Amino acid sequence: MSHTELVVWAGLTIGLVFGAVGQLSGFCLLRGVVNATTQGDSRKLQAFAVAMGVAVLGSQALAATGLVSLDASLYAVDRFSWLAVPLGGLLFGYGMALANGCGARALVLLGSGNLRSFVVLVCLGLAAFMVLSGVLAPLRLWLEGATTLRLPAATLPSLIGLPGWLPALLVGGGLCAWAFANQAFRHTPREWVSGLAIGALVPASWYTTGVLGFDDFEPVRLASLTFVAPIGESLQYLMLSTGTRLGFGVSVVGGVVLGALAMALLRRDFRLHSFDSPAHMLRSMAGGTLMGIGGVMSLGCSIGQGLSGFSTLSLASFLAVAGIVLGARLGIRGPLALSKH
Repeated sequence: MSHTELVVWAGLTIGLVFGAVGQLSGFCLLRGVVNATTQGDSRKLQAFAVAMGVAVLGSQALAATGLVSLDASLYAVDRFSWLAVPLGGLLFGYGMALANGCGARALVLLGSGNLRSFVVLVCLGLAAFMVLSGVLAPLRLWLEGATTLRLPAATLPSLIGLPGWLPALLVGGGLCAWAFANQAFRHTPREWVSGLAIGALVPASWYTTGVLGFDDFEPVRLASLTFVAPIGESLQYLMLSTGTRLGFGVSVVGGVVLGALAMALLRRDFRLHSFDSPAHMLRSMAGGTLMGIGGVMSLGCSIGQGLSGFSTLSLASFLAVAGIVLGARLGIRGPLALSKH
């Protein structure tokens, strides 16, 4: 088996685990923000915090041992748009609220029989490629060029001049400590186990692409879990598979759907769901489109930036995550709240 085939199979396995865990637990940043905001129940938000903490600790451990150089990732950049990144996060978060879930959650729901998610995913993938390399790409490039900011460092460890493991312990350990300080969270194993499992998939993905995918002549691009561009790439692969090569991101996307489907069938939880009204469909289409546009602008989604980017302790990722949470919050409550939960 070649190193590229090994990466594809490993990506499929990672996706299967993500899909199964996501279907079983309902792991979702939006649901965590919704529950904390409207019900005072922070357990799902704390599950996401545990995933963030585990992602940071595991990824920085890989970097400390020299197995993976996170500085080579998409997120560790010292030049980024001070406007596009937070604005993209804001658009993604608001779109996530409109569509009632992020791209990763839509894949899980699709595997569970939710036909609404198919519309969300198609709109997300098309919009992402329109901004990435299509008709909206020149506008994105102009905006990024006009608002580029150069920082003294790309990541928090580089900025403060400390080895990555030390801020990783503080940030990752702090997030986990905050989550497990809640007695209700500790007494809900489904929530904290899902956070531990999905968080561990982030360093597993870095290891897959950075170690298993390493080759002197044909290295695999270093990447971890993210779902905006890969969803668009998956749509493209379905149409042009004979002229393209299956990669890590597409195999993860396929694995998520299959993992969710398997878990839904195992739990006898597979149900077909459609739209309640034309307005409901329009809201989902708008949400998917905003997530595609915003995800490209912010260099990632709630998983891509919220877990993978955050695991590198990238300064740009902190800004993007703040935008995503704020956008979701605006979509949940306030004058811009249009979605139903």
